[in-house]
Amino acid sequence: MKVVLFFLAAITFFQPHNNDMNIYEIPLVDIRGEHTNLEEYRGRVLLIVNVASECGLTPQYEDLQKLYDLHREEGLVVLGFPSNDFMGQEPGTDAEILEFCDSNYGVTFPLFSKITVKGDEVHPLYQYLTREQYNGKADSEVAWNFQKYLISREGELVEIFAPRQRVSEEEVLNAIKAEL
Repeated sequence: MKVVLFFLAAITFFQPHNNDMNIYEIPLVDIRGEHTNLEEYRGRVLLIVNVASECGLTPQYEDLQKLYDLHREEGLVVLGFPSNDFMGQEPGTDAEILEFCDSNYGVTFPLFSKITVKGDEVHPLYQYLTREQYNGKADSEVAWNFQKYLISREGELVEIFAPRQRVSEEEVLNAIKAEL
């Protein structure tokens, strides 16, 4: 019953033409199964990434962790959202994903429960990130695992980085530093 109410709240929240939406109120579940949202990150710069454990881009976890370590004191938060939407490259359970990220990459940045980032059942967070009517900036498609969305301290979509763009690249780093 709790889960049904949670998802009904998410569906109600995302009615078309809702210009008062903000990213901080979208219902989420963290990797440990706790219901939450992004409110605790209000006022920080967010880098939201759809991640996968069995992808050729999976080594980007290392760069994401380094970036988080270097800039979290300045207000950067990397947020990982596992997704199995691209060739089944994230087949594990949340517990398996957490263990993989910890043991292989020492991930300490926040991870969330596996979600859908494209298609008919796209999670409300990715509805916000990919639809201009919600984010006020741009329509986009999630091209693959490790696509990155940079969110300002005010909760506004600033930039979208392609999956192959690493956070260590000058263009990406400069955009992040400009927000910090």
